[in-house]
Amino acid sequence: MRRDIFQAIADPTRRAILALLAIHAMTPNALAEHFNTSRQAVSKHIQILAECEAVTQKQSGREIYYHVNANKMKEVDQWLDTFRKIWEDRFDQLDDLLKDL
Repeated sequence: MRRDIFQAIADPTRRAILALLAIHAMTPNALAEHFNTSRQAVSKHIQILAECEAVTQKQSGREIYYHVNANKMKEVDQWLDTFRKIWEDRFDQLDDLLKDL
């Protein structure tokens, strides 16, 4: 099943995994230590992130390390950019209104 990045980041646990991996690459066991859930549950979340290419994996000896795929996260940033412009325009309008007061 092919998932998109928005399905992946809809879950708070997956967002937390991405935040941890943004700091540095981690193994599934290292990731699981940060959650009150089983390693299998964390592995399922990692699998979903991998299916949408939000994370990549690299083998190092017997361990698999997961990394954030920053290029894939650009899709989220591009989608949010429309809203960012709306928010900036509204803040500018608020600034103008406050200056007038």
